[in-house]
Amino acid sequence: MPDFTRSRERMVETQITRRGVGDAAVLDAMREVPRERFVDRGFEEFAYEDSPLPIAENQTISQPYIVAIMIEACAVQPGDSVLEVGVGSGYAAAVLSRIAARVHGIERHASLAAMARSRLQRLGYDNVEVRTGDGTKGWPEVAPFDVILVSAGGPEVPRALKEQLAIGGRLVIPVGVGDEGQTLLKLVRESATDFRTENLGPVKFVPLIGEQGWAEETPPSKATTAKARPAPSLPQKIGEAAELLPDFDNPAFPALFHRFADKRVVLLGEATHGTAEFYRARAAITRHLIEVHGFTIVAVEADWPDAASIDRYVRHRPARSAAQPFQRFPTWLWRNTEVDAFVEWMRYHNEAVSPDRRAGFYGLDIYNMNDAIGAVLDYLDTHDPEAATVARQRYGCLTPWQKDPASYGRAVLSKNYQTCESAVVAQCRDMLARRLQDGADDIELFDAAQNARLVAAAEHYYRVMYYGSAASWNLRDTAMFETLERLLEARGKDAKAVVWAHNSHIGDARFTEMGMVREELNVGQLCRQRFGADAALIGFGTHSGTVAAATDWGGDIEIKRVLPSLPGSYEQLCHASDMPRFLLDLKRHETLREELLKPRLERFIGVIYRPETERASHYVQASLPQQFDAFVWFDQTTALTPLGPRHAKAGAADTYPFGL
Repeated sequence: MPDFTRSRERMVETQITRRGVGDAAVLDAMREVPRERFVDRGFEEFAYEDSPLPIAENQTISQPYIVAIMIEACAVQPGDSVLEVGVGSGYAAAVLSRIAARVHGIERHASLAAMARSRLQRLGYDNVEVRTGDGTKGWPEVAPFDVILVSAGGPEVPRALKEQLAIGGRLVIPVGVGDEGQTLLKLVRESATDFRTENLGPVKFVPLIGEQGWAEETPPSKATTAKARPAPSLPQKIGEAAELLPDFDNPAFPALFHRFADKRVVLLGEATHGTAEFYRARAAITRHLIEVHGFTIVAVEADWPDAASIDRYVRHRPARSAAQPFQRFPTWLWRNTEVDAFVEWMRYHNEAVSPDRRAGFYGLDIYNMNDAIGAVLDYLDTHDPEAATVARQRYGCLTPWQKDPASYGRAVLSKNYQTCESAVVAQCRDMLARRLQDGADDIELFDAAQNARLVAAAEHYYRVMYYGSAASWNLRDTAMFETLERLLEARGKDAKAVVWAHNSHIGDARFTEMGMVREELNVGQLCRQRFGADAALIGFGTHSGTVAAATDWGGDIEIKRVLPSLPGSYEQLCHASDMPRFLLDLKRHETLREELLKPRLERFIGVIYRPETERASHYVQASLPQQFDAFVWFDQTTALTPLGPRHAKAGAADTYPFGL
């Protein structure tokens, strides 16, 4: 028997609180009301899933998050009189009854009204009254209402409901239809004739049928032919082709990605750098590829020396220094609970694996020049003190800039400072010669040589970044790809890698504005050109929710609400499919692929998110089926959880890479 109390608590924590709902009364009510008692028989185990569920009369019980945000928007108070239009299963009325003094519910389907009334009485919700009727006309006998909540979408706000709203009362209703979609509106009655309206974003509800709503739907007759029926819309075709994703902990989740197990490189993206679902999904897929299919490389969009600390931990190798990794902005990108859990799994898995077959955790990025220099010097201090002296002299050119390498680029740009290019290139050349001479299989030497390469690449990167051209981006992604190539070579001819990076790095740049307009390339493009069909590029996307991000570079982490996706975007098509989470294999559905080829808007959120300029700063044109081989969709997502003092592990300070 499922533990519904625990499921309810988890629903509130992961689906509602993390998405920004903060009204304590709403959260307490959602924790109290047993949603499993309001779904049809056989659907109880899905009661706390993050999606609407079907009920009788072709209606639905709304997604828990939607119920929560609508009730929070209504600002329900303990003494309020509430009218709910579209009672359905009775669930929202039950939640409202835990806050308000009295709830009046109207349901047009007599059978649903009877079932809701019976459920509410059986559960002891005696401050709720339900009747059958036309909800668009309200309930004038008991008006006015402090709150009116409408759980169906109308063409406009019914006049009768506005008239029955008390002065100061709040009315929340979906309005709109067709391709334009519905918008959730909040009206506040400020006087007998004046209403203040607030747009709460796009939603999708069943139609509001009634005298002041839509006309009664007429079901197609038996004589209606298939030819006469309207062709399915593009979102419907996406929904039909998509494969529903189960929960992350369900073995069926990673098994859906078995089709990519024969690839040399599997690249897993993310539409934002701060979304928990993207990290959890990538972790589940990667665990499966490591454990079942022999992948030994996890290469991430992180700096090499920082990731090396994690690699030493997961492969049971001695730590190089006491310094904690990932201390540079944005620290939450890798110092979060989702990565923490995956790192612990890797260490546990590797215990039972021979050292040469242990899965490693590697960084592809080039920003951390300071720690890379330190790693090279540490290696040479141990193995060749004389060479260490030479290296210190060469790297001395960069000493003033190690803590803030971007300032090096400014100094060189002003032409008042000599570049350090020749010095760092000479040191890199020496380290590579040493690796050829002393043994290509030496893990410590490989690490030191890679750090020397990073210093050389970073010096070049910081030198060109101020020109504002594609050169700095291309230099960085080329360096990341070359690191991936070296890892595959070092781990053996049969080595296979999983890459974690942003969609902007792992989707083929040639089919986005990056390549088509700005002449930028990326890791995904280079992998396709190098590995061909042996590379799988898998993008990730979301419609709305919350995200961990900053407003400015170097700023503090904030939990921000992700605006609903824009009309005309790929994200809006996926949202309109009514599939809460899915895998869309773009190679298996040629007809759909062709329909999606036309470039559309696609959203990119990095470590910076500015909703106020979202169209200009976070959307570009792209051709999704050419950019990716497959697409993973989570309609509603939540911000990841940064590691804090409460996550410190007792007794692990000397070995654990995320010790706090």
